Amino acid sequence: MSRLKKILAGLAILLLLVVVISGVGLWWIGAWGIVFPSDSYETEAPELTADFGEGATLRVAIYTKTNSFRHTEGISASHALFDEIGAKQGWAVFHTENSALFTPELLNQFDVIVFASASGNHASDAQDEAFRAWLEAGGGWLGIHAAGDGSHELWDWYAENLMTGTYLGHILGPQTQAARVIVEATSHPITRGLPTEFQHEEEWYSWDRGAREAGFDVLLTVDESSYSPWIKAFGNEVDIRMTDHPIVWSRCVGRGRAVYSAMGHWGDAYAQDYMQRLLENAVVWASGVEGKSCGGRS
Repeated sequence: MSRLKKILAGLAILLLLVVVISGVGLWWIGAWGIVFPSDSYETEAPELTADFGEGATLRVAIYTKTNSFRHTEGISASHALFDEIGAKQGWAVFHTENSALFTPELLNQFDVIVFASASGNHASDAQDEAFRAWLEAGGGWLGIHAAGDGSHELWDWYAENLMTGTYLGHILGPQTQAARVIVEATSHPITRGLPTEFQHEEEWYSWDRGAREAGFDVLLTVDESSYSPWIKAFGNEVDIRMTDHPIVWSRCVGRGRAVYSAMGHWGDAYAQDYMQRLLENAVVWASGVEGKSCGGRS
């Protein structure tokens, strides 16, 4: 083999290694779905056992499909936490990443669906419509962290009814920061047992419109003076301050109930007592067990 051919072969091998290592790196940090986004969805429904939910106080699905950024650590921690809460409270908890869960028949087997950092356009139009109809007829929904990251752009109803506005981004420089969280709705069932304020480290999200302005019930806000609400990268700085900055909100959606929490990036978040209490309370409230009625199931 000539010297030139050896050099070219070496460069080809080096390029291949760079591509493989880059791909593994993207997968490892959860960013594969951002670089290579997908609108894929499932058509074969997940199987529930014949006795699923029998004798349970609540039936809860933890849905974690990611067609955009995958918060691997946070998702794993959320699975463990909801299993723990379910065992303690007598819930039947079902975990899935299968969008074919969104059929009238299967959705009606659940009281609450949790989007635990489910990201991207992860369901078909028909599946989206089945979810909308189920929620508006009296279902319950809890969205966590990446469920509000703006990656569901093909689902207009979701953005208009569950989210507050256009997603601006999350802080960078550094990516996560500790900040002061204030519990505003101290008498709401979702905030029961929470301290009036606490410190929390998070990848703080911002939107172009606050939940209060959008007509949601604001439960928790973050104090923007307690952290740096900027995107700082490559020598540039982008101001993503909101002034009024809700991070947990709720509302009736038809006869159903919806709650969203922007907290939940790192796995450590789910080990915090205030986070565990918040998410447990949110599921109970979304189920319609307590609190002001939204009309109930039809």
